[in-house]
Amino acid sequence: MQKFRQLRWIAKHCLERRTNNVKCCCFEPFICRSIVFRSKGPYLMRSRTMASGGETSNNLSNKRQNRLVNELSPYLLQHASNPVDWYPWGQEAFDKAKAENKLIFLSVGYSTCHWCHVMERESFENEEIGRILNENFVSIKVDREERPDVDRVYMTFIQATSGGGGWPMSVWLTPELKPLFGGTYFPPDDRYYGRPGFKSVLNTIADQWKTRRGVIEEQSSVILRTLQEGTSASEAPGQSLPNLKACTENLYYQLERSFDQENGGFSKEPKFPQPVNFNFLFRMYAKCKDTYSDMAKSSLEMATFTLSKMAKGGIFDHISKGFHRYSTDAMWHVPHFEKMLYDQGQLLFTYAEAYQITREDEFFQVVRDIAEYTMRDLLHPTGGFYSAEDADSLPTADSTKKKEGAFCVWTYDQIQEILSEKFKDNLTLAQVFCHHFNVKEKGNVNPMQDPHDELKNQNVLIVQGSLEDTAQKFALSPPEVKDILEKCRALLYAERLKRPKPHLDDKIVAAWNGLMISGLSKAGQALKESAFVDQALKTATFLKNNMYNKESNILYRTSYVEEGKITTGSSPIEGFVDDYSFVIRGLLDLFEVCHDDTWVEWAGQLQEQQNALFWDSQGGAYYSNSGKDVSIVLKLKDDQDGAEPCPNSVAVSNLARLGTLLNKPEYHKKAATILKVFYERLTKIPIALPEMVCGLILVQDTPKQIVLVGDPDSDDLNALMNCVDKHYLPNKVTIICDGKSDQFLLGKLEFLKTLTKKDNKATAYVCENYSCELPVTSVPDLERILKVK
Repeated sequence: MQKFRQLRWIAKHCLERRTNNVKCCCFEPFICRSIVFRSKGPYLMRSRTMASGGETSNNLSNKRQNRLVNELSPYLLQHASNPVDWYPWGQEAFDKAKAENKLIFLSVGYSTCHWCHVMERESFENEEIGRILNENFVSIKVDREERPDVDRVYMTFIQATSGGGGWPMSVWLTPELKPLFGGTYFPPDDRYYGRPGFKSVLNTIADQWKTRRGVIEEQSSVILRTLQEGTSASEAPGQSLPNLKACTENLYYQLERSFDQENGGFSKEPKFPQPVNFNFLFRMYAKCKDTYSDMAKSSLEMATFTLSKMAKGGIFDHISKGFHRYSTDAMWHVPHFEKMLYDQGQLLFTYAEAYQITREDEFFQVVRDIAEYTMRDLLHPTGGFYSAEDADSLPTADSTKKKEGAFCVWTYDQIQEILSEKFKDNLTLAQVFCHHFNVKEKGNVNPMQDPHDELKNQNVLIVQGSLEDTAQKFALSPPEVKDILEKCRALLYAERLKRPKPHLDDKIVAAWNGLMISGLSKAGQALKESAFVDQALKTATFLKNNMYNKESNILYRTSYVEEGKITTGSSPIEGFVDDYSFVIRGLLDLFEVCHDDTWVEWAGQLQEQQNALFWDSQGGAYYSNSGKDVSIVLKLKDDQDGAEPCPNSVAVSNLARLGTLLNKPEYHKKAATILKVFYERLTKIPIALPEMVCGLILVQDTPKQIVLVGDPDSDDLNALMNCVDKHYLPNKVTIICDGKSDQFLLGKLEFLKTLTKKDNKATAYVCENYSCELPVTSVPDLERILKVK
């Protein structure tokens, strides 16, 4: 921490004139402050701000184009007609900066990022600002979803020097790629409370580079060196594993203290879903329900209450389904309207677990809704899922300016017109719908949540009561209300499809497809829905066929849709540690529901490659990048669960599960090493790593093996399987032995060969450390054993 304080002082004083910027968001939701500029500027957020649409290659043909027109990234293509002479990240740009002695201006964002597009409209489409950039800097544009390695390095710098971060990220680098100064969103001119605008910042930095270059180069070297020292994490000599009871209880109490008892969630506004918190709370419930009943009950209640509030809130799209990125208020009402695949995949998994535990119809329906949205709107026909849908769109086909939420919101008059049908005592559909979803004549959006008046007189649908409340209001039965609301949704969905759609980022990211495989697998298991499992199988097959090089055992980060076909481009981007970790987890979750051990075999191959590419053989744990790309000036180890879980967190559970399935003690040792590397963080601030605490629970409680022996198509084995699936058992692996689909595992686990059917019936064995209890052949007997577990 002392090194980061020093770093902030250096970054503050390395330019003679301070160039403070207005930030749009920050990356660490539990560390950074939230400040809101109401009517004159963007939100300063606690986590990443997402965003809106832009142009793609299809509508660039009549405009001048820069070299980004040759890229595949939808985000880079959106900037291909800017007057800025953009370069993609690469040697051509680096060589130009060195040859011309120019600083590099690095702009990082993604195609559905609202404030990225605000900055583009205000600054990057501005001819004068384009001229200043072209004359004084080498400008590089990076899609953070395509190159998370570049993003991580310079976001680490931004967070260390400012205490926050977000997108768009704007960083100035020396020709040697050392960070010098940076921020997030900059307004185009000096309009915000005396803060210098982007134009002023550019002129100041260009002048300082000309007059004080030697000092700046020296300071940038100090900055990089300090970052390297301040971000290193290694296993201490003689380090023990973190204490399980202390870590879990500490995390529980940290979440309990931050819990919003009125609205759910674990922060004030803005509110992000943070599925990793639910993962922990559910496991805490399972672990403590028989010993610490109050803590178990509270864990479950905090999770399910929040999930229910989210599903009723405006963060959930009640018409098209799926979740928006986050809520700008405490009530989960007014969202930023972009929809990200990684949110859908994680929340699909979370709501499926919530249903598995509670059997509540509300969670059952949300699972189906998320699956419906993703499989309808984000799915390529060959099985891969696209990255995101934008927040902004044109309000009408005749509009020339996009607005945030235009595709999703409704005026009171629109609702009245579309839902004018009468059905009982002159009662209209609109009356019931408006009451249930809080639709107001002058709109239901607080002006404080709408700084640019884009939602004036508009309604963001939110349920503040229940079916029973609405039924009582109109003297109807709850089933009648449910049917009426479904009819209303269908009518509004048909009307919505007439509107211009938001931009779709059709980039396919391996890591996020891994999260979808997990979500679909868990949903299929909990709901006993074969269509979800089938889609998980198709997506896993897509990754293996299109984003994996069998000869080199390399996973690719991204693929793209070009002229209707899937391509990874002429120079495929190799996968990063999150791609491997999330895909491996997806394959293991898929195996749990389809029981085809060829997916375990591939998961094992990918794990070996992850170990070879990213494992720190000196200090332990995984680096985020392989070190092959010499332009990446820092090798970092992710140490925080955010909008996506930390790859090291996911790897702990992956290694424990694979170690059990493949009988590899060295995998268990690696899992323990990761926990030791992050001992201090897990002990002092486990709220930074709830997913890793889940891994700690799995490692120290020892995964159980449930082995079912019999014909997978037989009624008796399916009865045993259904018994297993209805239980929430996060610390188990399930294996079906039929002598056909388990050939790979039979070669790895000798004890499987000793397990046979009893009395010619499908038989269940519950084992730990490959030692099994007495076999059972009936559902009641298996039920009894599982309840004990």
